[in-house]
Amino acid sequence: MPIENEWKFVLENDGKLEPRLAQAPGVTRGLIVQAYLDSPGVRLRVVELGGKRHHIFTYKRPVDGEVVEIETYISADDFQRLWKLRKETLQKVRYSWPDGRFGWDVDFFKSTDGSTYFVMAEVEMPAGDMKPPPLPPRLASHAIFAVPYGDARFTSKRIADRGHAEALMAEIQAKGEAA
Repeated sequence: MPIENEWKFVLENDGKLEPRLAQAPGVTRGLIVQAYLDSPGVRLRVVELGGKRHHIFTYKRPVDGEVVEIETYISADDFQRLWKLRKETLQKVRYSWPDGRFGWDVDFFKSTDGSTYFVMAEVEMPAGDMKPPPLPPRLASHAIFAVPYGDARFTSKRIADRGHAEALMAEIQAKGEAA
C-alpha cells in the first residue's frame, strides 16, 4: 500500500525562485489544476508535463498514523464527468527533482490572473523516515517556516483558499511561526 511521507516548508516568494527553478538542470516543470470532491480524501488532477496532459484520480486518507495515497490515471471523459462534482479548486506550477532517496517539489500556487500567492516546498521521503533531509541549497535561502508534520492548515486543499494562505503567510512573517 503506498504511504505518503512528506515534510513541507513555506518559502518566500521573491519573484526570483520560480525562474531559477525553471532553468535548473534536472528540474521538471508541471502545471497542475486540481479539485477536491465532496467525499473526504478524493481529489482530481490534470497535470500538464512535457507537452502531455495526464488525468489523475487520487484517494488519500490517514490510516493508523500514516497517510495512504492511491493515485490512478483516468480518461479525459471520466475526468470531465467527475469535475462537475468539484468543490475547492486550485492551480499551481510544480517544479520537481530527485535527490537521492528523496523527491523535492516546489509548488507555486496561482491566482486566476497567474500571479503567485503562496510558495511551498515538500520533500517526499521513504515510509518510516521521520527526519527530513536538509533543504537543498537552491531553497535554503528562501525557507521561512518549517511546517510541523501533519499540520492540516498547510494542505493544498486549505491553501487553495487564497485568504487562508495569505493569513498564514502574514502570521509567519509577523511572528516567525503560524500559531
